[in-house]
Amino acid sequence: MGSIAQHHAAPTSLAMSALRRPLLLNDAAQTWTAPTALTAEEKDAIDKFHGQFPGGPTRLVRLDDVAREIGVAAVYLKDESHRFGLPAFKILGASWGTYRALVKRLNLPIVTPLSALKEALAADTITLYAASEGNHGRAVARMGALLSIPAEIHVPHDMHRTTKEALESEGAKVVVGRGTYDDALETAKRAAEGEGGLLVQDFSFEGYEDIPKWIVDGYMTMLREIDVQLKDSPPSLVVSPAGVGSFAQSVVSHFKQEGSHTKVMTVEPDTAACVYKSIRKNELVTVQTYATVMAGLDCGTPSPIAWPILKAGVDACSTVSDWEAHQATEYLKTRGVFPGTCAAAPLAAVRRLTKGDRASLGLDSSSVVVLLCTEGTKEYQIPMDVSMDDAVELTQALVRINSANPSLGSVPGPGESEIARYIGAWLEHRDIETHWIEPTKGRPSVVGVVRGSGGGKSLMFNGHIDTVTTLGYDDDPLSGEIRDGKLYGRGADDMKSGVAAALVALAGAKTQNLSGDVIFTGVADEEALSIGTEQVLEAGWRADGAIVNEPTAEVIVHAHKGFVWAEVDIHGVAAHGSLPSAGVDAITRAGYFLVELDKYSDRLRQGWDDPVMAPTVHASTIKGGEEPSSYPALCTVVLERRTVGGETRGTVEAELRDILDKLSKTVRDFRYDLRITFDRPPFSIDTDHPFAALVSGIVTESLGKQAKFIREPFWTDCALLASKDIPVLLWGPKGDGLHAKEEWADVESIQRVATVLGRVAGKFCA
Repeated sequence: MGSIAQHHAAPTSLAMSALRRPLLLNDAAQTWTAPTALTAEEKDAIDKFHGQFPGGPTRLVRLDDVAREIGVAAVYLKDESHRFGLPAFKILGASWGTYRALVKRLNLPIVTPLSALKEALAADTITLYAASEGNHGRAVARMGALLSIPAEIHVPHDMHRTTKEALESEGAKVVVGRGTYDDALETAKRAAEGEGGLLVQDFSFEGYEDIPKWIVDGYMTMLREIDVQLKDSPPSLVVSPAGVGSFAQSVVSHFKQEGSHTKVMTVEPDTAACVYKSIRKNELVTVQTYATVMAGLDCGTPSPIAWPILKAGVDACSTVSDWEAHQATEYLKTRGVFPGTCAAAPLAAVRRLTKGDRASLGLDSSSVVVLLCTEGTKEYQIPMDVSMDDAVELTQALVRINSANPSLGSVPGPGESEIARYIGAWLEHRDIETHWIEPTKGRPSVVGVVRGSGGGKSLMFNGHIDTVTTLGYDDDPLSGEIRDGKLYGRGADDMKSGVAAALVALAGAKTQNLSGDVIFTGVADEEALSIGTEQVLEAGWRADGAIVNEPTAEVIVHAHKGFVWAEVDIHGVAAHGSLPSAGVDAITRAGYFLVELDKYSDRLRQGWDDPVMAPTVHASTIKGGEEPSSYPALCTVVLERRTVGGETRGTVEAELRDILDKLSKTVRDFRYDLRITFDRPPFSIDTDHPFAALVSGIVTESLGKQAKFIREPFWTDCALLASKDIPVLLWGPKGDGLHAKEEWADVESIQRVATVLGRVAGKFCA
């Protein structure tokens, strides 16, 4: 059955993070035996059913170079890139599951030929429904086309255009949802509840177990083919993609029969490790997933019907990054195999095994490994590597992602979604607890947590992941290029270098055996309204101390100003320009206010020894009038008031209203409306505060010179953290060019900051 092709060239070496998520071993599976999944009669019925489709068994490809790399006798890849005219194995399960459900509904015998079933369906009204990331839905749609019945496939919002087109090419109606695969599943379930609806899904739930089981049974045709192709010599290890777990369930059920010594390892994306995390916790869990190029494995919850088999029979769980799956895909192309990224994931998984992992799995020079390559090639955006543990390399990666704030610039930026997904993937790759916070659609923040053993103080690193616009930047704003010790690009200084340093320090906390938690908050929108930190705090995140890693040239900022934004409408009376007795000029009335505003500015600065920290006010914009020939009815002045300790939104409003009320009494026809549109508080912490003393001591020791405390006139998210009684400091790398046409961060400073932050975590959270 099928052919065995051989390939011998050596694969390229892989870069790996020293802190990556480890292989998860399930020791209980070693002695577990799967219950008999299918009787001989059932196997025969499935084989005869699949025999009605064109193409026959798929090939088994031998990868001798990979075998040499991992030190085993042979590595085989089951190539499912062409199965029954479709580019994936899913048709095996979807066809049998659909067939069994239909013959049951129509009270037909299981041996009914497809042609006879099609004739019987002509007298009925049945629509097939499914949720899918692509391959399962296409297989269900193909069955609908073969049987001349409608199919409706529900898909997640981020499905690639070409995948949607492939579904439509099968004649299916494609319903694009607003959320994830799990959301699409819910809408498909509801749609199938209508008259004539039949849900064909590999995910089980209460009251829906038969069809998922039949789908699993259908998958086993592939596994019986492998038995024949290996001449009934069982493999030592079979590596299977997981997804919701239905296919992995069939793999476990087939290869873990009585007397078998085959081990089964599952592989998932780092960012959708629902089987891994469920087995680790020994209970079914739902995980937050992120967009992945392994779209077919982007599943947040294992199938309940698959879960008992997976929990008992999976020997090991592995996760891989999008970049690793991409590398495996590219390598297999050189060997004449053209897989999708999901299909290449098993190869990525075996290539990430350490020597210790291979020993734990019992792999040696006599072992045979089978990789289940489940789909053919698909278009996808080439992902970025997340393996770098170095703060400078990570800064480069972050700079190369455009995260310009959509609220700024003449052309709105793309926002934080892509960079938040990258940071989430970087964290998950290291098995760091990750949380996605997105109350405002399209403006996510991401939180990473390294949990302590308990009883210690918690430390938060905070950094914004948005930048100002890339427009007007002199060179390539996304280059991340290093020249003369400087790393260039928009956001390099403000503040992706600080974010990278904080992430590296967070990951390093995994090795320090700390008592307290170390928390990273990568927040949206600091360059505009700071909704990110606000929403992180609203979500309940707190710490006993915090460092905001804005660029401070390694000087500690312990205080800064706040601000209040206000709009003042000065009212006139519109009239023709030739009728002065009928009109009141709002713009000239506004002039009186601007004169008083200037006097107010002078008064605010009086008596301050430090002009940098004196309260200030300035007019920001002014707008009035409609055309030259008319008296303006309205003139609006927008102003900003920079505040210091003791000043609030209320005190500023009172001061402005006092000025305006006096003008109302002294200037003829002066009328106004005042609106406070936005405000943020000032921030300060005493330099002798215990947290400030600890940080300054470590900075002094690490830099070899006395740490310097300063105050700054600008505003940062420190104030929001301080408003929740979190002791906080502002401290970060050296650089220049904030918001300018050229921006850079000092390479050596990035490394120093990462080191110091790690030391602060080690001491504060000990």
